[in-house]
Amino acid sequence: MTGRKQQLLKRHRRNKRVALIVALAVLLVTGILLAWWVPLLLLVGGWIAHEAWFADHLFYSPRDDYQHEFPGDCLSVPARLEQGLLRVDENLERYDTLILELQLKATWLGRWLDPYVLLGDDRQDFERGVSGRRYLNLSGQHANGLTIASRWCRVVGELRLHAMRNPDFAKQRLMIVAPHADDAELAAFGLYSRVSEVAIATLTQGEIEAEAYERLGLDKAAAARLKGRLRTWDSIAAPLWGGVRQEQCVQLGYYCLQLPAMAEQPETPFGSRESGEADIRAARQYNPLRLPADEDGLPTWRNLVADLAALVDHYRPEVVLTPHPELDPHHDHVASTRALLEAFALSAWQPKTLLLYANHLHDNDRWPMGPAGNGIALPPAITALPADRLWSPTLDAQQQLDKAMALALQHDLQGRLPLKRRLRRLIQRVLAGRRWPTSGEDEFFRKAVRRHELFWVRGR
Repeated sequence: MTGRKQQLLKRHRRNKRVALIVALAVLLVTGILLAWWVPLLLLVGGWIAHEAWFADHLFYSPRDDYQHEFPGDCLSVPARLEQGLLRVDENLERYDTLILELQLKATWLGRWLDPYVLLGDDRQDFERGVSGRRYLNLSGQHANGLTIASRWCRVVGELRLHAMRNPDFAKQRLMIVAPHADDAELAAFGLYSRVSEVAIATLTQGEIEAEAYERLGLDKAAAARLKGRLRTWDSIAAPLWGGVRQEQCVQLGYYCLQLPAMAEQPETPFGSRESGEADIRAARQYNPLRLPADEDGLPTWRNLVADLAALVDHYRPEVVLTPHPELDPHHDHVASTRALLEAFALSAWQPKTLLLYANHLHDNDRWPMGPAGNGIALPPAITALPADRLWSPTLDAQQQLDKAMALALQHDLQGRLPLKRRLRRLIQRVLAGRRWPTSGEDEFFRKAVRRHELFWVRGR
């Protein structure tokens, strides 16, 4: 996580500690003034209420406006609602990505249930207590005459439609930069499964946090080595489900959460934090080509940048998909895009377009909000992002199912949730009406399997 995300988490935990101290004081007073069992009853009730309504990691006020800006070639026109139908006085047939800007205001029930807007056969959810500017994704639907209805919130104020036109990037040569195994599938399985010429470069083994494998009788280092081997295999094998052959997949073998440190000391090797390994060549046995770091196997920033430059020259992509450096706060994701941009300075081949994705957010761990299978509204942006064009291709029901199965192939997304999280989901299902997909228990099965994929388009 970036420093900003860490600060937000620190503030969130501090506020929870203060609230806990106040609650304990109230329980103590009620126990003294009333009866011994009253604090126990209040304690259980308070815990249930917390799990149902206050457990979300939301690091901004739901009353804050989102701050999205759009490029100069974006068509931005007024829109209106007439008897529940959206009306726009423009011909939108030439535009592939449509974003509706509006103001939402939660009803009193919208403070306890997730407010959402129905857009034709789609649904897009927002924060409880929402009261501010939001952006709905109408891509894939005919905007003029689209039925719009709100639940647990009201549409207030003026509406504005932003329409953007893109080439079909699925028809161009594509290279995906995935910091970890599963990042390519989470962000772009629907896209890459439609591309005839695609390469996937996974930067790290993803070997840390391997406690689940210690149950097999392994010590911490051995468990990390096993997890690294499994996720290395995932990065090569899982894309075949989307039609990407093994010779189009490359695993670079660097170590998880070490990329930022490597960037600060480009010539210094940074081995694994947990596995005890420091030679990246062991993870490269399935690679279809030799790369610069194969000479010495050292996990250095200089080697990483040289590897990426060599991949760009080898695959000659017209489009490169990489994490959004301002939106996605994961340390490895930020460093991956930084390494890619440095690699462009070394490569003879120069891609024309960057597509940026975000598998994590600073401010809201639930985005995209709402059940799986629905659209992806624009994410919280309390501070304005660069004014990039958006591209949001759609996935039909079969593509969504295939994407869910691609995620199920990933070892890091398998396994049962901890008991605490299972109890939380049960409470939220009963009291707050939330639903999770049956395809997998990990939260990414809800967040990533949607009718849209969403990319920011940045020219070079």
